Formats: sequence, structure tokens, C-alpha cells
Amino acid sequence: MAAQPVSRMLRRVLRSSVRSCSSGALVTQPHPGEPSQPAVEVPSGRRRFLREHAAPFSAFLTDSFGRRHSYLRISLTEKCNLRCQYCMPEEGVPLTPKADLLTTEEILTLARLFVKEGVDKIRLTGGEPLIRPDVVDIVAQLHQLEGLRTIGITTNGINLARLLPQLQEAGLSTINISLDTLVPAKFEFIVRRKGFRKVMEGIHKAIELGYSPVKVNCVVMRGLNEDELLDFVALTEGLPLDVRFIEYMPFDGNKWNFKKMVSYKEMLDTLRQQWPELEKLPEEESSTAKAFKIPGFRGRVSFITSMSEHFCGTCNRLRITADGNLKVCLFGNSEVSLRDHLRAGASEEELLRIIGAAVGRKKRQHAELFLMCQGSPPAVPSISFRDSLHVQGLRHRVSFSSQMVTLWKGGWPPQIPLLAQRWLASALPQRHHSSHLDSDANPKCLSPEPRAPATPSGPLPTSDQLTHVDREGQAAMVDVGGKPDTERVAVASAVVLLGPVAYKLVQENQLKKGDALVVAQLAGVQAAKLTSQLIPLCHHVALSHVQVQLELDSTRHAVLVRASCRARGPTGVEMEALTSAAVAALALYDMCKAVSRDIVLAEIKLVSKTGGQRGDFHRP
Repeated sequence: MAAQPVSRMLRRVLRSSVRSCSSGALVTQPHPGEPSQPAVEVPSGRRRFLREHAAPFSAFLTDSFGRRHSYLRISLTEKCNLRCQYCMPEEGVPLTPKADLLTTEEILTLARLFVKEGVDKIRLTGGEPLIRPDVVDIVAQLHQLEGLRTIGITTNGINLARLLPQLQEAGLSTINISLDTLVPAKFEFIVRRKGFRKVMEGIHKAIELGYSPVKVNCVVMRGLNEDELLDFVALTEGLPLDVRFIEYMPFDGNKWNFKKMVSYKEMLDTLRQQWPELEKLPEEESSTAKAFKIPGFRGRVSFITSMSEHFCGTCNRLRITADGNLKVCLFGNSEVSLRDHLRAGASEEELLRIIGAAVGRKKRQHAELFLMCQGSPPAVPSISFRDSLHVQGLRHRVSFSSQMVTLWKGGWPPQIPLLAQRWLASALPQRHHSSHLDSDANPKCLSPEPRAPATPSGPLPTSDQLTHVDREGQAAMVDVGGKPDTERVAVASAVVLLGPVAYKLVQENQLKKGDALVVAQLAGVQAAKLTSQLIPLCHHVALSHVQVQLELDSTRHAVLVRASCRARGPTGVEMEALTSAAVAALALYDMCKAVSRDIVLAEIKLVSKTGGQRGDFHRP
């Protein structure tokens, strides 16, 4: 299965039993199958002291439903060095003036107060907390607080490899790293920035320094990365990772809609198709995650079910924003400014009364969100795991492993897949892209030579009536319930005539907006999967394969697009292939329109179709 080659190859990278970290400390790596021990933990003497001298939990941090809030999240900054599509708009967000943000001393003053009242876990967040210059010093000073058991950080990983040795020495206990895709080109598409390699280096450094588990947070979005679930889980076979799949949630600026959400149960069903032995682990008190483990795997997988199965009843979290506002619920709009009271000279007792009043007003659950959910449409069935591993260049059994091992070795040798080299190269004299990498792939898909014309198989039998119109002449969807399931394949093509200027920029990958061929390829794959949502009377089809190829034609200064779709079912996939080719062509236009408006989209057509009741079609 897909997990085996991934874990074997990554284990070879990490097989040495003793590693020297950049801080100079020796870190022991357990052998496969042996339990990993975290490098940073509360000393046993301190744990014993805390247990023996535990004070009654503060009434100020206990709400009207009896929930004790022992976990505080502190935002160190509003700034971020990425622009994730589900988190913020491309142009960023208006920033609070620096004078209105909490100073380091104010952060530590508030943290000291909360810990004194019973908070035993603090997580530093952002924005991106690791872009704050004094983050190491903040961790070191938090580590001195008596009663604080855990200091965690949630990061996008861009700066993690560089800072982690210092953070570990300062007292950092746990790490959560955000990573939504294992495909470098898709990473750029999601976060609108480069940096995939740096994130992978950060994960590698965390494992090297002995953190176990290293938590990897993945926001799952339909049509974008739900086809990578199996590849993420495969990483847990040989690595001490806790891969946490997070249901897509609404935030200001992310243009959220319910169709993008993949529910916990849908994700779990996909995983169980591949690993029926997947077993549920006992839930920890106040945990937001439902944890599972595959027997024999070093790591585990978890689900954060904020949307489908909320965990409000056991919530023990409070949040302080970068500008000093206390939020008792992530989804609530109610905030109280601790900064203003702190700067006005409020005493500890006055601050505690303000905090206690806010906690006391906390609702039983984030009701407004779930009222929205009641009107949401049912989830569209996801692509099965075998389908998904073909999409976006990931292939069953070889998957992404050859690219990943290269990353973990710290270099990109010549033997990595050609498409991966295309993604990472800044300029290439000849550029061809395919969304499908396979050992038995037709080499012509990467060849500048023209293809041999398809062999015609005779005219397609036609109907004397329009099938999508009823007896009254009204539009109607065809009932395919009585049709047999057969293997359906369709190929469509399009041509984008760029002109010499745009063509040269695409060929050399010099467009300011990024790699036009990769973006068009991703757009074509996504479009195929979303065809039924774009074309009103199309049935939803569970595609088993999508392939989008783009070739440069120097004689016409054009890009040739070829899209292939496959599925087994009662209806054909020619609309999926045509939609894929057309949207890939549109994406190319969008990438190049700033350079030239004299771009022509032409020859969008069905090339072939097989598997239908009315016979096969091959365009001469």
C-alpha cells in the first residue's frame, strides 16, 4: 500500500540511532516500533511538587457551566509571512498600530496572572509567532513560571528549523506545524508564497531534536487537498507525527462556504477504505481532537471536528489577541480589552474581576455558527482514495515519496521526478507539464514531438432527440439509474494562442504571477472534479483518474492542453474532460492577461470517448 514505500524511504533518512542537533546536545532516536520520548518535558521533581501543592482551581476561570479554563492561547503578532487562502485575503488584513499591541512585559504580566489562577498550558500563536524577534526570550521567561506545565507554539514552519534549537533550550514543550499539502506547487497555490522546503526542514528538525509527537495541522478543503489524506496518513508509519485533519471553518476574508468542508466522518471513511484496522484511541480530557492509530505505525492521526461535532461542552480554552483582548470563544465576537485596563493601572484583583466576568458570560456553544450549519447542503461524495492518488501528480505506490526523501536529505538531486524539477526550476528552455506521473506513462506527454493522430473508429450513433429536455420542452436531468456501470474514459483538448511575448515569459517561467503551467494544470484538475457544480444538468461522477497535460508549441506560440478523465459508472465523463481543458485554458489566460490581451482560446473539443452504450468515439 501507499504507506510502505513512504515510510521505508523516510526511515532511511532518519535511521541513525544517535543524532547531533545544532544546539550541541545529543538526541537519542528510538528504533522503529519503540516508543518515542519527548526531548522537552517537565522534570519529574517539578511534576511531583506541582501535584502535591496544587491549589483549588480559580473561580475567576470557571464559567457558569462548570468548565475550568486551564489552557491559554496568546497571540504574539497579527503579522504573517504567508497568505493562506482559508485564513486571510491575498492583500492581507489591516494591522493594529504597534503602540496598541501588547509589549513583552504586558504579555508576561498577563501570563503570570493566568498561571497563578490555574492555567497550566500556554500556546503561542499569531499571525505567525516565529516572526516576532523576541519569541525565544518570551518562551524562556514563560518557562520560569511556577505551575506552568506546557509551553506550545503553532507555526507555519517557515522559520522553525532556524529557531527551534534555541526555542527548545528556552523550554518549548510542544510544536504544531501547519501544512495543507505535500505537493510543492499546490503549497504555493494555497499559501500564495514559496516555502514548502523550509516547512519540511522544520518538521525534520523537530523530529531530529526529539519532539514526539510532532503535530502537523492540515486544513482539509474539498476540491483542493482532500485527495491527499492517504499520503498524509502514510507519513505516520515511520515517523512520530500526529497528523491532525481540521474541518474547514469560517473566518473573515476566506470566502468560506459549506461546499468546501469535508466532514470528519467522510475523511474517516476514506481512511478506513485503505486501513480497515484503524483504531480509535481514548479521548483525553478537554481534547479537541479525535485520535486514531494504525497498528504498527509510529505516529497517529487525529480529527479536529469544529464544524460537524463541536467540542464546546469540554472547552477549557481562553485567548488573548495580539492587541490584548480576551476572547472566551474563538467564534464569538465578544472581547474585553485587558490591555486598556493594564495600562490604566488596574490591580491584579481588578483584572481578575474583569476576566471572571468575561468567562462567566461564555456561552454553552458557539450557537451562531451551528445555526448556519443547519441550512448547509449535504456534502458531495469525495473521490475515493485510488482516484485521489492519481490527481495532482500523486501515484499509488510511488506517491510523493521520491520528492519527500529528497527534501529530507536537504537537496534536490537529478533523479527526482521531472515534474518536480519543473515545479522548482526558475526557468527552463523547454517546458511541458503533466498532472500524472507513472512508470508506464506515455513518454510522448513530455516530448516536443507532435502526437500521432487518433485512429477513427467510425461515427458515433446519435439520438434524434435532446436528452436533457422533457416532453414539455423544459430542461431536465437524465435519469441514469437503470444504466449499467461501465468503465468510461474521455479526452478533450484546447489550444491557447499566447503570442510571442507571453509565450516567451511562460516558456522561461518569468511571469510575475508565478508558474502559469502549474497553475493551469491545478485549475484543470480541480475543474474536472467540480464539473457537476458548474454545469447544471451534469451528474456528479466519482472520478478514478484525472490527467492534465500542457505542451508548448513554438511554431504557433501556443500552449496545447490535453485533459483525460476516467470513471466507472452509468454516465460518461466527456463533460469533465471538456471542463478540465477549458478551465485550464482560462487559467492560462488569467495568468498572462497582464502581458497581452491578444490571447485566443481555440479548438476546445472532445478528442475521444469510450465506454458508453452508444459506442466509442475517436476524432479523426
